[in-house]
Amino acid sequence: MQAPEPDRRVPAPAGPRGLKPADTAPPWWQEPLRGLSPAYFGLVMATGIVSLASDMMGHPRLARALFALNAVQYVALWLAYLLRAWRFPRRFFGDMIDHAKGPGYFTMVAATGILSSQFVLLRDDLATGFALWVLAVVLWVGLTYTIFTAFTVKKDKPPLDRSISGAWLLAVVATQALAVSSALLAARSGQPFRLELNLMALSMWLWGGMLYIWMMSLIFYRYSFFPFSPGDLSPPYWINMGAMAISTLAGSLLILNAPQAPYLVSLLPFLKGFTVFYWATGTWWIPMLLLLGIWRYVFQRFPFSYDPLYWGAIFPLGMYAACTWQMNHAMGFDFLGFLPPAFLYAAWLGWLLTFAAMVRRLLRLARGRPDPG
Repeated sequence: MQAPEPDRRVPAPAGPRGLKPADTAPPWWQEPLRGLSPAYFGLVMATGIVSLASDMMGHPRLARALFALNAVQYVALWLAYLLRAWRFPRRFFGDMIDHAKGPGYFTMVAATGILSSQFVLLRDDLATGFALWVLAVVLWVGLTYTIFTAFTVKKDKPPLDRSISGAWLLAVVATQALAVSSALLAARSGQPFRLELNLMALSMWLWGGMLYIWMMSLIFYRYSFFPFSPGDLSPPYWINMGAMAISTLAGSLLILNAPQAPYLVSLLPFLKGFTVFYWATGTWWIPMLLLLGIWRYVFQRFPFSYDPLYWGAIFPLGMYAACTWQMNHAMGFDFLGFLPPAFLYAAWLGWLLTFAAMVRRLLRLARGRPDPG
């Protein structure tokens, strides 16, 4: 019998076993989808508040362009989240009960509330605004009691310094986003819903403030008594300020709504006092966060690379501009008029840089190239 030639190859059988490795490789989007950040709705939060602040300060065309983009982003992210929950349910729901990642899901609530506010203010579309408000309420209830119940009953819990961060304050932002959208709807609704919506706004505003005190106590303790590396200073630490900024915005809207609700009139001194308290607390954080940023990037030379968590740093800049403008309008602090435009310009610049980095990341992924960071 003649031996086969050494370089002759036997043809691969037909069917799935004969596929080349490249044919069996997963599509380019599968791994990014699997690792999709639970906090990616921060993109909608940041774009939404920059849009609203732009409208407040006399840039209606830019505000509406960002609003249209935000609606597209919101739908695209919902599709991505639902696809992730279907394809990778263990990862999706596992992140939800993870101490470090779970609070990121509150961006879904905050984004929905901010988009609701955009429909109310920029389109005067109360029907869509109310529908999004209802969705935000459902998400808030579901996520609040799912996440915090899971954190409570988990058998194995991480140490404080490995789990808590500024991302936990997204629960405060989500709560205050409901307060803001409730107040905006109340101002444009007749009875019998006006009083109820104002009470909802007041209740969420009060609860958000209490939640901030609880969480900030733990975050400040982690700051002061545990080792802190440059990698620990993630962008969501800017939510330390952003949570107070959105609380200021909600308080300012309640002050403006007081003539519509007798119980708000009786609370006006309290509303004004705590609104200024929230604004002052948020303002205190700004120099602190800037100094920590200089320490991270200049002295420790931490590398810049796109991270969806950076949207959590753009949102507070836009929110501080919006809340200061609204507080000036509600309380007559005209001498602070220079602050809103300055922070709006900073938010524009930050949004452009982060959006460009995001598009670059998406293009590289679509071409099948590894991201260099």
